[in-house]
Amino acid sequence: MKIAILGGGAFGTALAVSLAANGPVTLWARNADAWQGRRCPKLEGVTLPDPVTLTGDVAQALAADALLFALPMQSLAGVLEALPGALDGKALVACCKGIDLHRLTGPAAILAERAPEAVPAILTGPSFAADIARGLPTALTLACADEDRGKALQAALSTPALRLYRSRDVIGAELGGALKNVIAIACGACIGAGLGDSARAALMTRGFAEMTRLAARLGAKPETLAGLSGLGDLTLTCTSDLSRNYRFGLALGRGQDFDPATTVEGAATAQAADSLGRRDGIALPICGAVAQLTQGGLTVPEAMDQLLTRPLKEE
Repeated sequence: MKIAILGGGAFGTALAVSLAANGPVTLWARNADAWQGRRCPKLEGVTLPDPVTLTGDVAQALAADALLFALPMQSLAGVLEALPGALDGKALVACCKGIDLHRLTGPAAILAERAPEAVPAILTGPSFAADIARGLPTALTLACADEDRGKALQAALSTPALRLYRSRDVIGAELGGALKNVIAIACGACIGAGLGDSARAALMTRGFAEMTRLAARLGAKPETLAGLSGLGDLTLTCTSDLSRNYRFGLALGRGQDFDPATTVEGAATAQAADSLGRRDGIALPICGAVAQLTQGGLTVPEAMDQLLTRPLKEE
């Protein structure tokens, strides 16, 4: 199976480095000309191995059998619309985590919209690009509704250091990866404001309840959220400074500026999740607070006060 990765950011590059252990990989980057030799500008110290072909020509990437989209969630639809030719017949794998602000859907629905005959898959789970690129042990979820296609992708995308667990619950996998970023912002803000680890633990636990509640309403299996793509990713993202969403929350909690060039998927996802909750009548207080916080509608103390003064209830 010929593999191409669309997106030359940190995660796309890390996947290319890891998958090169299995054979040739094509990596398409819009800014390929800006690379210094074969060193990724967004992943310090990483040089592409020989099996990886770096290109700025998207047609070269589209010649592959399997296309992995390692793109920011909010730009996925625009990139897909601009791609030349049909994508039907190819294996399409979304590696982005989020909910589209305008469509209020995850990446699988956007891939299906662009290629109606394709069966999209989701690759997600607890992982940092730097760890994958260094060959450190990492386990991810590969979700695909078609079992045979899922098995083929699982075999093609697993490496000695990258272990994939298969699922057929696409909705659950993509929502776990999307919503954990929202909770990570809340946890970062909590620690940044000096509210302590106990408060963070409470936010993670109640945030997980919100994730499960929304995912179940949208058709996911609750047990999927208890796996790598949900609880596993939530744990990693809410506790490490390597997480961009967590660092963004830290900056909010400390009243500091954050690099505007850094992609923070959780900010847009919080708005989308809040819209879904309002549309479907689902209580998502943490998502709603993060949506207001990231848009300047609340300060961190106001957000925490809003959550702590909610009516007492049974767990």
